[in-house]
Amino acid sequence: MTDSTKFFGFGARARAFAVHLLTASGAGLAFLALLEAVREHWSLMFAWLGVALLVDGIDGPIARRLDVVTVLPDWSGDTLDLVVDFLTYVFVPAYAIATSHLLPPVVAPVIGLAIVMSGALYFADRRMKTYDNHFRGFPGLWNAAAFYLFLLKPTAAWASVVLAGLVVLTFVPIHTIHPLRTRRGRFLTLLLLAVWALLAVFALIMNFDVGNAVKVTLVAIALYILFVDLGFRTYNWIRS
Repeated sequence: MTDSTKFFGFGARARAFAVHLLTASGAGLAFLALLEAVREHWSLMFAWLGVALLVDGIDGPIARRLDVVTVLPDWSGDTLDLVVDFLTYVFVPAYAIATSHLLPPVVAPVIGLAIVMSGALYFADRRMKTYDNHFRGFPGLWNAAAFYLFLLKPTAAWASVVLAGLVVLTFVPIHTIHPLRTRRGRFLTLLLLAVWALLAVFALIMNFDVGNAVKVTLVAIALYILFVDLGFRTYNWIRS
């Protein structure tokens, strides 16, 4: 036991380590999602990634409440979170995109490589989050990009262009809101996020066979998340 942890009882350390186990479960969920992707059970793959997304949303607040950083300083929750996020947000979705048969055969592996390499660089960038809880550039939400690819099933050429554009936007210094942490418009953002979650679950249950109203709503919410901050800054710039 190190000097930094000897002042905490076994119960406090056990609770803190349980939070790390919760975070690490995301890697297990990514593995289960990958198994379903290999079998081309796409809805089940997204279901596991959805559970991982839920875990990613709750482990941080719990860790801060239990002061895990202080109780277990030898374990880096930030590093663990980045590893799990890379698997669930980037690696498994990249595999799904590359093997979806929705891209040209020659382009698919290139897009997959571009996604995993740009995602790795993005998670290594210390500037990925701004002081006001925004993401800098496209925030590596390749699980969402893959979801919309399967939902909308655009032409192979159009899908390739959009995905390549998102890779480029990874390195463009636009700001994207953090749905849970950005304070401006938080109530509206959380409301839209709840609507998105319900519609996304419905789409998975229906194996993506949903009407245009559901698709348009899901696309509109995604555009809001990606570009509302850009619109707000542009509006302020015009006014000034």
